[in-house]
Amino acid sequence: MVTNDATILRLKHEVLYAVAKASWEGKLEEKTHDIPYEIIPGPQATYRCCIYKEREIIRQRVRLAEGKCPKGKDSANVVQVINAACEECPIAAYVVTDNCQKCMGKACQNSCNFGAISMGRDRAYIDPAKCKSCGKCSQACPYNAIAHLERPCKKSCPVDAITYDEYGICEIDEKKCIECGNCVHSCPFGAIDSKTFMIDVINLIQAGKKVVAMVAPATEGQFGPDITMASWRTALKKTGFADMVEVGLGGDMTAAYEADEWIEAYKEGKKLTTSCCPAFVNMIKKHFPTLLGNMSTTVSPMCAVSRLLKAIDPETVTVFIGPCIAKKSEALDLNVKGNADYVLNLEEVNAMMKAKGVELEPEPNEYQEGSVFGKRFGNGGGVTNAVLECMQEAGENTDGIKVAKCNGAVECKKALLMLRVNKLPDDFVEGMACVGGCVGGPSKRKAENEFKKDRDALIAQADGRKVRENLKNYPMDKVSMHRH
Repeated sequence: MVTNDATILRLKHEVLYAVAKASWEGKLEEKTHDIPYEIIPGPQATYRCCIYKEREIIRQRVRLAEGKCPKGKDSANVVQVINAACEECPIAAYVVTDNCQKCMGKACQNSCNFGAISMGRDRAYIDPAKCKSCGKCSQACPYNAIAHLERPCKKSCPVDAITYDEYGICEIDEKKCIECGNCVHSCPFGAIDSKTFMIDVINLIQAGKKVVAMVAPATEGQFGPDITMASWRTALKKTGFADMVEVGLGGDMTAAYEADEWIEAYKEGKKLTTSCCPAFVNMIKKHFPTLLGNMSTTVSPMCAVSRLLKAIDPETVTVFIGPCIAKKSEALDLNVKGNADYVLNLEEVNAMMKAKGVELEPEPNEYQEGSVFGKRFGNGGGVTNAVLECMQEAGENTDGIKVAKCNGAVECKKALLMLRVNKLPDDFVEGMACVGGCVGGPSKRKAENEFKKDRDALIAQADGRKVRENLKNYPMDKVSMHRH
């Protein structure tokens, strides 16, 4: 996982590891209350004002690791606020700094149309109750003495889902939240995180159920040039999974069926959006419901592989593994039948493996389920390339097709706004809520520029099978690829 604060990452991993270890040992219930004291032994505080606050933060993190809401309040939202960790950052958008000279010109005061600025003894003062955050004062000040402050969590949210209570504690508006996870790693206090399915998966493995892992193509390359999909398969089997399937296969399945949709829509002059990114789907559902008819009805690669596995053996429990947080919300959507039963991000599955003494080890790159196009499904533009490839394999001319490849939630929102008012110049929209695509997910192991070389090298070793050719090896006639 990438974060600006290694301390937050370390504490988070300690909690996940402790919960996973206790669960594997069958002692979670009796050890739950001991974990905060083991991680924060005291007597001196290390990070916050006192050890009691530190332990309360750990206690709430333990609840998240158990799949519960940190405050005890029931909520279906995957992304949750750890209120004990929220430091009540300043809410005021504009504040006067020490650079203020209390000049005679009073440009800041004269520029304000709301009477929010007055002159104090040493400097100007902005009344937050009157300030409308227009920014004119900051622009007018000749000394750059007025700073624009925006809480990192709020700034990172592309859909304005973050507000604050009367005490300044962060709150998430679940009616707006698309569960992209941008806010999770933007908070410098680690006050936002997601619920996990880790304990559910461990319990099912220990109960002897056939639990099959489905590893996202975005994972390839994030752990170095020697950690292949075969490495993942071996490690996950040692951890207790019955088997592992590469979700690059699901990329092929989605691309082929979405291509058929695109062909028909293009001939009719209808504009379509992709439907593989769950945060993008959530954005359409919650913020652009009038565009639901423009969204592809094809299921995501995760759902496609899950349905395939369940068609082969209905008793199979499917677990998706990747860098995405929004996938957890997709798995909880009961309207989509046959989807993954559970979702684990990379840090959660790492904690599970570590607690069992299992490590990823180098193996020859000999395991391949998906085509190169399916493997690159997790890259920005990868969906488009795969769908166009499938259209060409079906004998269609794609030269005139224009696709808006949206790189991040902000671009997704702009494209949907244009589509809603019939001003979108493109024929199709590829919506990826994370910058860079799935490889840029909030639980990624490394920054994309750090693992791109390794990822490209691993994918280059794959054979040159075509998408539709690859799908002939699987019982596609048993799988419905439509969302509902």
